[in-house]
Parts: sequence; C-alpha cells; structure tokens
Amino acid sequence: MCRRRIVVTGGAGFIGSHLVDRLLDRGDEVVCFDNFNDAYAPDLKRENVAGHLQRRGYRLVEVDIRERGRIAELLGELRPEAVVHLAARAGVRPSLRDPFLYQETNVAGTLNLFDGCRDAGVSRMIFGSSSSVYGSAADVPFSEEEPRLLPSSPYAATKIAGEAFAHSYAHLYGLEVASLRFFTVYGPRQRPDLAIRKFATRILRGEAIDLYGDGTSSRDYTHVDDIIAGVLAALDRTTTRYEVFNLGSAAPIALRELVATIEEATGVAAKVNWLPDQPGDVPRTYASIDRAGERLGYAPAVPFADGIADFVDWLRPRV
Repeated sequence: MCRRRIVVTGGAGFIGSHLVDRLLDRGDEVVCFDNFNDAYAPDLKRENVAGHLQRRGYRLVEVDIRERGRIAELLGELRPEAVVHLAARAGVRPSLRDPFLYQETNVAGTLNLFDGCRDAGVSRMIFGSSSSVYGSAADVPFSEEEPRLLPSSPYAATKIAGEAFAHSYAHLYGLEVASLRFFTVYGPRQRPDLAIRKFATRILRGEAIDLYGDGTSSRDYTHVDDIIAGVLAALDRTTTRYEVFNLGSAAPIALRELVATIEEATGVAAKVNWLPDQPGDVPRTYASIDRAGERLGYAPAVPFADGIADFVDWLRPRV
C-alpha cells in the first residue's frame, strides 16, 4: 500500500492512539490533532503519544477542533489523503451537566472538520459516531437501517448531528464519508471514566463499585483491536459517497456478567452498592454487524473474557 498522509483528530485519546499505532506500523504518515483537554487527566493522553513522538512519519499538532480558522489553515497546509475524525466530548452523563460544551465540540467542531476537508480537497473522511444514536426505542439487534434514532442524551444527539453533516457534505461536495457507530469500546488505554476501567480499578483496590439498575442492562462490549480493524477497513476500501456501519461484537454482556468476568480476571470479589437507574442510560445495546461484515470484511475476533484479561493485565501495574 502506498504511504498516505492521514490526519487523526483525537489521536492522543484511547481509540485514536491505537489507530495511530497501526497506521504508523503499516507505513502511513500520521498527523495527530489533539487539544489535551481536561475531560480526563491530560497526562494520560501525553503518555499515549509519548512513543509516537519518537517515530518516523508522526507529527503532533495541539489544536482544538472548535478553532475554525486554525482547522481550515492546517488542512489547507497538510492536504491529507484522508481524515479520521475521533475528537469529541464523550460520555452520556457529563453531557447532561454541560450540553452546550458538547454542542460546541461535537457539532460545531465536527462541522469545522467537514468544511475544512471540503476546502482542502480531502477526498475521504471517517467519522467516529456512537451506538448511543439508537437510543432505547430501536429493535435489537440495532441495524443501520433503523429509522427511529431517538437519542436519550445530549451526547447522543450530537452524534446524530455529526452524522447528518457527514451525509450532507458527502451529498453536496462529493466527499467519501463513512460514519462508524462504535459499540462500548474497551481495552488498554481505556478512559478512566468508563465503566470497565472504573470497576476493575476499584475491585483491584478492594473498594466498592456502584451498579445502577438490577444488573440486567447489557452492552455490546467491543475490544479496541476489533474497532481498529474496522476503522482501517473503512479507511482503505473503495466506497460509495456515504455509508454507515456498526462496529460492535454482536454479543451483548449483562452488567452482572461483566462484573463476574472482571472478578475472574482480577481474582478479587467485588463489593457492590446497588443504585437506581441513571437518567440518559439505555437498557441495552446490541449491534447488527452484517453490513460491516459484508462490505468491510469486519469480523470481531477478541472473545470478551480474553479481552478483559488482557485489559486487567495492562491495568494492574497502574492501580
């Protein structure tokens, strides 16, 4: 494959830094856009990119995607072959506290990227969306054909808006865009605010964990290695103007089973505080991955128990 210049926004984050690893490994030139904001400890993101800074073909640009003029200037200067847009304010519960910040970053910031790509002549863009766009009304398994996207949080609403801009720019200006709906990604470098890392950290420390509901809610947990395989497939394939793909495991895990799996991997019994359901949470996520399998060759390969064991091995020395 020819060496390509690829911009990865949010390239210092959990998913982004894994993607950068793979792109550099295969010989692509990577420009990382990240603003190292305080959504979680910036030092963790600095740690993610420390190894990249020593590698040939890597450039780090500290920039906020809300800076419209700067984003346009950078894309015009770089003229990348493709942009993978992963930068976002993430999380359902924080979006309830500050929906305006989510709108500014995830909607206006995403529009800045699309408009900058149009002006710079970028032909290919990958947009990191979320399973949260389905809300609680969709039939399971969640299909890309689902007409009822009823978001249960401001975060989910911003991802629907991002997909709408993706479709409109593909339709109007000929951008090739794939919107990838990620389903609950986990693995090494996972953000500290996400459930698996929070639970495993507290269990290893002998501290109690808070569980909401009755333990039957379920999530389609997907190992980061499988997500990256899907992103690379979407990035490399010949495509139509606009497509949407679910990237999940198609094997939902109930909350009680999640905790039991972490207990098995850590060798420590969990102490549990049971609490009422939280506003904005959905009872289940469950990906149909037929379309991704047929068009991208996507086939998740990491069994959940193995993925959790791998994650705990990474986390243990950090606790």
